[in-house]
Amino acid sequence: MDVPLWLALLVVGVLGVKLIRPPWWLIAVLLLGGYLLADSLLAPVINSLIQ
Repeated sequence: MDVPLWLALLVVGVLGVKLIRPPWWLIAVLLLGGYLLADSLLAPVINSLIQ
């Protein structure tokens, strides 16, 4: 079964928010931090760690 990455991340994110109930500022910081890291000089390093 092939599931797109964006769909898997969306499902995990929604379930995490419903089950754990983190504060909204923490969600915003994590999303913004991930977005900024993806476009930084550390992106190749992170990519090599993931794959």
